[in-house]
Amino acid sequence: MTRLTPGQDADTLQLVGLVDRVRVARAGGRGRPRTRVAHLTGDKAYSSRANRAALRARRIRHTIPERDDQQANRARRGAGGGRPPAFDRERYRTRNQVERLMNRRKQFRAVATRFDKLAVRYQATVCVADIFIWLRARPDQARTDPRNTP
Repeated sequence: MTRLTPGQDADTLQLVGLVDRVRVARAGGRGRPRTRVAHLTGDKAYSSRANRAALRARRIRHTIPERDDQQANRARRGAGGGRPPAFDRERYRTRNQVERLMNRRKQFRAVATRFDKLAVRYQATVCVADIFIWLRARPDQARTDPRNTP
């Protein structure tokens, strides 16, 4: 799911809007789609108090590291600063899948340079690039030596 914003807008402001647009199909394709993700993993840019509160209000578990300035402010406040948010280091390591998708998108020249001036056309370009990425995707397989295949 992609949400297009003006270049000067912060990405962190879009988190709640993206979470609200989530629709996950149920197994077997029957019933209403789920509207709540099981878990959200984000980088330090999404660690604001407002984002964490919005995720807690939606009962969405999340793994977002705390920024250094937030840690310092909490430590400065002592016992009134509260305890640090939970952080699962192993789960956080899977976040690179999103980064790899963005890198694949940037391999498409029109996406990387944004030739399109209108937002709807650029959104369509990103959608077409995503379709190409999806069509080229292969399931993860064990690497084999190509010289040993018949």
